[in-house]
Amino acid sequence: MAVSKKGINECPIDTALTVIDGRWKGTILWRLFDGPMRTAELRRSIPDMTERMLIRHLHELVDAGILIRHDAGTVPPCVHYSISEYGMTLAPVLQSLCDWGRKHMARKPSQVSRRAAAPTRPASPPSSAGSTRSPRRKSSRA
Repeated sequence: MAVSKKGINECPIDTALTVIDGRWKGTILWRLFDGPMRTAELRRSIPDMTERMLIRHLHELVDAGILIRHDAGTVPPCVHYSISEYGMTLAPVLQSLCDWGRKHMARKPSQVSRRAAAPTRPASPPSSAGSTRSPRRKSSRA
């Protein structure tokens, strides 16, 4: 069974990464740096993300104090999210990660094209018709 890094806080880098760890958290934060957004707006702005994953990441970021959840208490519900003052301290960190990511993407163009050209289904298993090996027999021990 895999061990979660969420409980390990000995390294400051690991601690920071546990807060922003997640496939979509960086994208969510990047969108919210432009200003508060309703849940539906966020969902539409990141079309590949499921609503379940959006809600999960939003709750984790609120629990970490990075985001503020504003509930108007109306029917139908009107909830929007904004970055907290504490969350704004992540802006230079995310900008640095973005800059590094762009440089890394530019450095590795051949890997991207190799992945795109990879076969979508596995090759068929080798045929045993031409095999000279005899099948294994179970040994019987008395």
